[in-house]
Order: sequence, then structure tokens, then C-alpha cells
Amino acid sequence: MPREYAEADGFGCAVLGGCHLYLLGGSDPHRGGGAMQRVVFYSTRSNRWHRAPDMLRRRQCFDVCVMGNRLYFAGGESYSRGGGGGLRSAEVFDPAKNRWSFVAEMAASMAPFVSAVHGRRWYVKGIGAQQQVLSQAYCPDADAWSVVLDGMVTGWRSPSTCLDGRLHAADYKDGCRLRAYDEAADAWTTYVDSKQHRGSSQAAEAAAIVALHGRLCIVRNDMSVSAVVVAARAGNQRWQTLADKAHAKSFVTGLLSNLTGRSRAKNNILHCQVLEA
Repeated sequence: MPREYAEADGFGCAVLGGCHLYLLGGSDPHRGGGAMQRVVFYSTRSNRWHRAPDMLRRRQCFDVCVMGNRLYFAGGESYSRGGGGGLRSAEVFDPAKNRWSFVAEMAASMAPFVSAVHGRRWYVKGIGAQQQVLSQAYCPDADAWSVVLDGMVTGWRSPSTCLDGRLHAADYKDGCRLRAYDEAADAWTTYVDSKQHRGSSQAAEAAAIVALHGRLCIVRNDMSVSAVVVAARAGNQRWQTLADKAHAKSFVTGLLSNLTGRSRAKNNILHCQVLEA
């Protein structure tokens, strides 16, 4: 990883074109923790990191999504050595033009903690300037944000992803029980339960849920990975362990030590993405 991201925090992460992994913004530990404008991307084709045009604003603790093969990000903070605060601004990166542009501002500034793209809208939930919980949605077709108070965002605080047009989220800290959003009922319902829960410790918490080859994969902080085919008939979904804690522990400890130049007993996964070779 590039030096400035080896120990950074609060940065965004997304994949464009299936083979380009972007890292954006965040706090730079080598410059007093100030927010960055820097953007880099890894290409599976060249097996190298490359620079991309800087963002228009310094930003950390924001959220990012991909719609129409464009990168959108919004909210967050601009704290730096010179001061700063919560942001309402949002930007979009068009790889075809290799250029950033501002889009409509959010209804209120926030530091997002969960987001998802569903039905051509980007749903973002986070903490506002007064420490209140806010929920907003962005529509790129109208270039507008709206406040959302429906059943989808109520109680939604866990990792989630969309598969076959349906939004799924963890219903338990370890991700061994999943919920699905029912648009007709405007409510979340328990969809599948592995009945093999790993506990509620921080190490066993689900850090991310990603869609891979028609399966939902749950990645935990201890690097155990489970997968389930949600398209199967209700009650007949089979769970598969792709990596267990014992298998992943020594590999990940060595990998992180090499990437960051240090050894840590405990690690938290910041981002998880799917890349195509």
C-alpha cells in the first residue's frame, strides 16, 4: 500500500470497473492527522498503485459509493491542523473524464457510519453536528438529496449490501443472521439464520458484507469468512466457511505486519471490496 495509507484512518474505499481499487482522502498520520485530498488506485491489470486527480476538498470520515461507474462521496469532516468541521458537500469522479465535480450538497452535514445503493438511490446514515442520527438519500438523476425517515433506515446500523436488487444487512453482530428489506411492507425481516453464532466480541463482529458470485460473504474482524446463497428456498440456505479464524490468523498477522511495518495483536477491518483479476 502507498505509505500515506499504511496507517491512515477515515479514508474511503471503492471499486470502479471491477479492477480498480480506489483509496480516497482520510487522515494522514505523517502530517499530524490532517485530512487529505489524495486519491490513489490499485489496478489488477498492472499490479501497481497509481495516482488519480485529488478530490476538491480535504475530507475524512466520509462515505463513498459507485453508481453508473462513477465514484460519489459525501459528508465527513475536514479537520486539519488549520481547523475545520462537518461537511455538507458531495463530489463525483468520472473516470472517463478523469475529473472531479461537485454535486448537490447534503441536507445537513454528517459523519456517515453506514450506507448502501438501492433502487438508483444512495442511502446514507450517520451522526450530525449535534450528535443526532440523520438519514439522507441521494438521487443522481435529479442531483438532489432528501431526508429519509422510512422503515428502511429505522434500526439500520450494520454492514449491508444489495444482491439481485434486494438489500441485505447483518441482524446480529457476528453476521450469522441476516435481514432483508421488504419494500412492500417497508420493513426489515429475518431472512436467514446460520444458527452457528460466533459471539458478540469485537473480534467476531461482522466488518463487511459483500456479494460474490451470487453469494453473500460475511467478513469478520478476526478474518473468518462465511458465505450463503440467499436465492435458495427459505429455510434451505446452506452456509459455507471460506476461512476460519485459525486459518486466517497467522496469514493476516504476517500480511499486515509487512504492509504497515509493524505487528499488532488486534486488528479491525476498515474496508472490504471485490476485485476482478
